[in-house]
Amino acid sequence: MKRLLTIVTALALGLVFVGCTHKQAKYVIGISQCSEDIWRDKQNAELRMCAYFHDGVELKFAAAYDSDERQVQQIDSLVNSGIDLLVVAPNQVQTISPAIDRAYDKGIPVIVFERKTSSEKFTAFISADNYEMGRVMGEYIVARLHGQGNVMEIKGLEGSSPSIERHNGFMDAIKQAPGIQVVASLQGDWTEPTAYETTRQWLANHQDVRIDLMFGANDRTAMGARKAFLPLAPRSMPLFCGIDGLPGENGGIQLVRDSLLDASYIYPTHGDQIIDLAIRILEGKPYGKETLLMSALVTRDNAKVLLMESEEIMRQASQLDLLHSKADSYLRDHFNREYFKGQQTIVPKDGQKVTAVFKQ
Repeated sequence: MKRLLTIVTALALGLVFVGCTHKQAKYVIGISQCSEDIWRDKQNAELRMCAYFHDGVELKFAAAYDSDERQVQQIDSLVNSGIDLLVVAPNQVQTISPAIDRAYDKGIPVIVFERKTSSEKFTAFISADNYEMGRVMGEYIVARLHGQGNVMEIKGLEGSSPSIERHNGFMDAIKQAPGIQVVASLQGDWTEPTAYETTRQWLANHQDVRIDLMFGANDRTAMGARKAFLPLAPRSMPLFCGIDGLPGENGGIQLVRDSLLDASYIYPTHGDQIIDLAIRILEGKPYGKETLLMSALVTRDNAKVLLMESEEIMRQASQLDLLHSKADSYLRDHFNREYFKGQQTIVPKDGQKVTAVFKQ
């Protein structure tokens, strides 16, 4: 967070001294997001913000809304549009690989981020360690329940690498505590409505089973399950844990601070590191084939401090966007003044405007 705050401050100062000429993009980077949600909104904002820091970088965004077919089409479209580098978060491990292969075979560097692909045709991979997140959350749950209790799990989208790895890490940690039983491991899709309905149906068919803690593959899943448990409150209300730990209104950090979630785990977006990696690849500089991003557990003990830090970053990022918008507006006005200098608009009787150019 401190590194991102430093970048934001530097960019804000740099934009004050922006030049007065438009420059053609030196690099065009395509961003293929598998979905659109608050986690990706935050990441896209970071990508745009850090692109400002690099001269002549244009970003093209596409969101597949959890559709394999749509993402394949969007990747092909980005490639055909003439991008210099592709950044892609595959919706599922297997199905998006052919499109990634086609891009790579055309000589376009490919950064796979956040989710893995079955293909070996990529230039670099950058993500947090999803297995480690699941394992740490599992260890936290064991400690929180003092080694005894019933746990419900709702997994993420079937076939997506974060869902698979978080589940495996969670289960490996729980296996170390014989006194904890996973009484339900339900299939979700990362969304709150699906988690709510899945949990509601399970509770209707298992009214005699006590749940001490519910672990969701992400915070929205945990909150969906929490809504399904509300009619049973306070008598049978378990603890709820998730993953994402987003800042801002209704983000995971705030949910932990307000005791709606017992704990979360920050799933780092780090658009700044993705852009830095992309530029290193495009400029032929050394880079790591695989980058694992650092993360942290969020509990009531640190939620307040983490929320304050993240809100300051978001505030400065918003100011940066405003400065960039004003700079663009100034450049457009300057260009228009220069372009139309020496021109005069004549309005004939029929009301149709005619622009005449007079030599000076």
